[in-house]
Amino acid sequence: MKSVTLRDVAAAAGVSVSTASRVLDDRLPVSRTATAGRVREAAERLGYRKDAAASALRRGDTGTVGVLVPRLSDTVMALLFEALSRQAADRGLFALVSVCGDEAADERRAIDALLARRVDGLVLAAARLGGEVPVGLRASGVPHVLAVRTDGLSPSAVCDDELGGYLATRHLLDLGHRRIAILPGPDFTSTAMQRLAGYRRALAEAGVATGGEEASGLVRHSLFSTHAGREAAAALLADRPGITAVFAANDQLALGTLAAAQDAGRRVPEDLSVVGYNDTPLAAELRTPLTSVRVPFERIASDALDLLTAQIQGRAAVVPSEAAGAAGQAGTTGALTPVPPVTRVSEPTLIPRRSTAPLR
Repeated sequence: MKSVTLRDVAAAAGVSVSTASRVLDDRLPVSRTATAGRVREAAERLGYRKDAAASALRRGDTGTVGVLVPRLSDTVMALLFEALSRQAADRGLFALVSVCGDEAADERRAIDALLARRVDGLVLAAARLGGEVPVGLRASGVPHVLAVRTDGLSPSAVCDDELGGYLATRHLLDLGHRRIAILPGPDFTSTAMQRLAGYRRALAEAGVATGGEEASGLVRHSLFSTHAGREAAAALLADRPGITAVFAANDQLALGTLAAAQDAGRRVPEDLSVVGYNDTPLAAELRTPLTSVRVPFERIASDALDLLTAQIQGRAAVVPSEAAGAAGQAGTTGALTPVPPVTRVSEPTLIPRRSTAPLR
């Protein structure tokens, strides 16, 4: 069966091939004119499917976006990649994922492997505070955006994690809890540090002393995993048996906390209230459904690809960190005008469930 070509669509719609091409280009704003409507109707009626490889060859790109995550066994990273994959497909792009663990050297190797496959740009969900990888990408002018996590310098699409930490802790305070501990996650991630900042803000606002939480054992950093959460929570409950609530800044940490509470004979929520973060699908299905902070992954993915596409199409340039402060005074680099890094921030939502209850 002969495949339908763009020329066939143009002839059926009574327009030129170039007009049909513009109307069906997913990278351009959607036209609502009568002509555009005829083109789309003809394409659907004839069963036209765009040849992605040919389109990429004409544009000089591959139509592929590289996505880097620490691991896909992490539910949050799997949810983010699925959202990025859907959003990329809506834009006529293909998302290619690679995993790198938590080591900077492995992150660099994974990025080199993606770039060797000629991806048009990178979405990184493994950024470390003070990490060297984004510095190298900025210096090389590689189109990239940080998602979920940020280093404060590269273009980023994130959730307002300071607000999320505040909402989680405020919820526990409103239930009467005052001895509230936090498992914020690893201190090399912006997510952990921002959620910890929100926790501290809520406690300070309520007049609960915030000085020396680490020294008093109320703050326990760990990796974002169920095993790490179980270990950290077990130590916390043993060292500080008087706590009545735990804010686990990741649902996997919260699952570990629930397991540690059961091991210690602490009932949830009767003896211990627990709040998680990210509102992963499992949160609502647990025997005791988990109160959690919902993160809008679809919005973050959309924002990330918007920022990345602007770089790929030459509408924005990544500024090396040492030059960012001088943007607007440094002139131009090649054909692009340096601009300060852009951060798009989405708002979280607290979802109360049965893992939290008023203090008795």
